[in-house]
Amino acid sequence: MISIAELRAISQARLEDARILLLNGRFDSAKYLCGYAVELALKARICMTLNWNGFPEERREFENLTSFKTHKLDVLLVLSGQEQRIKSEHLQAWSAVANWDPELRYRRVGVAEPIEVTFMLIGAEVLLKVL
Repeated sequence: MISIAELRAISQARLEDARILLLNGRFDSAKYLCGYAVELALKARICMTLNWNGFPEERREFENLTSFKTHKLDVLLVLSGQEQRIKSEHLQAWSAVANWDPELRYRRVGVAEPIEVTFMLIGAEVLLKVL
């Protein structure tokens, strides 16, 4: 299991990495890390909602929990129990990151637009604070 504290620490670290990459024109990697930061924050929130000490990390820990073994932000938001609150109080922030796909790491370099990544970073910052 990976603890809630560790999930939050990694999430914050990835968001800071994204900020540095954005400032240095590395938009594709910044975009990827923004979504990854939100994924980790959602997994930490799921643990809190379900009163778990940590999130499954190894294959055997996911036995009977396969619906939790996902990178889809919309699914994780539902599982977190925060969907209604996030979509009603933080829709703009959510909309900036909701279409993230972990497969971005395989896309060609130079696809991400600076303005899109900037909005995504702002949205991720908001979500990490409220989750």
